[in-house]
Amino acid sequence: MSFDATTTVSAEFGIFGIPLTEEQSRVILLPVPWEVTTSYGSGASWGPSLIREASAQIDLYDLELGKSYEQGYHMLPHPVEIKNLNDKMKLKAQELIELVTNQSSDQARMDQLRAEVNQASHTLNEWVYAQSTRILENGKLLGLVGGDHSSPYGAIRAVCEKNSSDIGILHIDAHSDTRKAYHGFTHSHASIMYNVMTAPWKPKKLVQIGIRDFCEEEYEFIKSRNDIKTFFDLDLKRRLMNGEAWARVVQDIIKELPEKVYISFDIDGLDPAFCPHTGTPVSGGYSTDQIHYLLYELGSSGKKIVGFDLNEVSTGGVTPDQADPWDGNVGARMLFKLCGWSVLTNKV
Repeated sequence: MSFDATTTVSAEFGIFGIPLTEEQSRVILLPVPWEVTTSYGSGASWGPSLIREASAQIDLYDLELGKSYEQGYHMLPHPVEIKNLNDKMKLKAQELIELVTNQSSDQARMDQLRAEVNQASHTLNEWVYAQSTRILENGKLLGLVGGDHSSPYGAIRAVCEKNSSDIGILHIDAHSDTRKAYHGFTHSHASIMYNVMTAPWKPKKLVQIGIRDFCEEEYEFIKSRNDIKTFFDLDLKRRLMNGEAWARVVQDIIKELPEKVYISFDIDGLDPAFCPHTGTPVSGGYSTDQIHYLLYELGSSGKKIVGFDLNEVSTGGVTPDQADPWDGNVGARMLFKLCGWSVLTNKV
């Protein structure tokens, strides 16, 4: 199914103004408005809405991707029940964080809050897993749009199980996300890659780039694993400052990946100038052009992108209609590239 790009379209359709249904589309985007365990900035639960709104401004023809959009991209409806659960449980998580920060002696209350939040995270993971499994069983390409970076756990599980875990994750992020737990939350945004890499269905390899904010526990975890390769931001920047080309660095990254690749992209992997309202910005990172080039080389390498997620695009704590549109614009354009390379590396 294809359509004429000159057709008048509107943001009322699934994504990018493309007037195709889920059944007619090749790439299905699952919005997950979730940010329960975030501990600094807020607004990531509005990320899918912010991106969807900005997406209608993108011209669909692309020099790298051509007319890949004609195979159809569709974002599923905003899951109101998940957003409502998020709003309820975020208040409980924030109460717990405040009690812990203030060294409260009310252990019973803290235990209760922690249990409730962890149960809600389990509910979210099972919902994402069920939705992702349905999309994959229908023969579609899966993309998840968060939400904080805990959001895609169920999607990664579904993709790994479908591919017998014979895949690698390309993880673009400022943070390693390999804490065993954070504030006692077992499925925190700071723990997703720990949870993924200790699961029975774990991928063949985790390749991380942009990592520049992590604790000693995370560093030791990374170094203890032969199936994790981390390109720390400091090391890559030193290579660039010593005269190496980004093209050479990118080839070293791609060589570490198996033939099947899942991309997990936290937008704070970029320089904060590109998405300044993300929840936990860290100085450093990469330009959109550098990531576009990485995706181009990955897409041209013969490897297959079997799924992806894009997370932590945020409104900065306000509703989408009040937000600076810049973050949504950058997020939508990055999402468009991820959709296009997914299509091109899965030729029918």
